[in-house]
Amino acid sequence: MCTAFVSIDPGSSVPVLLLAVRDEYTDRQWLPPGRHWPSRPAVTGGLDLEAGGTWLAIHQGDGGPVAACLLNGFGPRLPWQRRLSRGEIPLIAASGQRIDRLERYDPFHLILARPGSVRLLSWSGSTLEDRELPAGLSAVHNDGLAGRAVASGCPAHIRATMAARTAHFRARLQAVARPEPAAGSSDAAWGEWLPIVCGDGLPADDPAALVRRLEAPGGRVWGSVSLSMVALAHRQVRYDFGAVSTAGPLPRIVLESVPMPAVRAAAAG
Repeated sequence: MCTAFVSIDPGSSVPVLLLAVRDEYTDRQWLPPGRHWPSRPAVTGGLDLEAGGTWLAIHQGDGGPVAACLLNGFGPRLPWQRRLSRGEIPLIAASGQRIDRLERYDPFHLILARPGSVRLLSWSGSTLEDRELPAGLSAVHNDGLAGRAVASGCPAHIRATMAARTAHFRARLQAVARPEPAAGSSDAAWGEWLPIVCGDGLPADDPAALVRRLEAPGGRVWGSVSLSMVALAHRQVRYDFGAVSTAGPLPRIVLESVPMPAVRAAAAG
């Protein structure tokens, strides 16, 4: 149950904040964010070693930063012979390209964020819904935008868990000062939000936990594997990333700032 929170404040020096927790089987191999795609040198993202794509891509170009965050959706799955990997979608979208051949993808939700606007594209397997997120704090799960999700095939117990997670963390984030991340350490940049999004003291098996760990049938472990925190200003982007450790009684995440390519200053006059 991947989860993303999007905070939009048009009057802020950092209009868009994106917090994304990636949930996956913990034995699925990946690499931390970098410029892993030679054909897309301006794109930074974590690399899924199984399919070669990513779950969150950031393009830092002359036109300003773009972030594309993918969450798998519920719904019908295609035969593997016809299916394209959803991990290529953030790479395509962040690069400013059109997502073609939608009928070859399983359902997904894509947050496409720029400093001036954030859109949520939801593909059901047969129809595409494109909506602009409003100012304020929005939550997106695997069944779509919290409070407006209509996904078919989402089990009731999963929907209840996602609702509990949204209720707890939306209230906690709204109760403290919204950060305006700039230079410096992750602690300084993200302020009071940081300990909240790193788990807020909830154990990994709490129904409302943002950082989860569960043992699936057959012994595979499923849970939160990483946290991404992205701040989009009009000409700059800050990206902090950390892997999740659930070795102790409470989850542990240590964020580090991800190096981003330099952007040329806008021409004068």
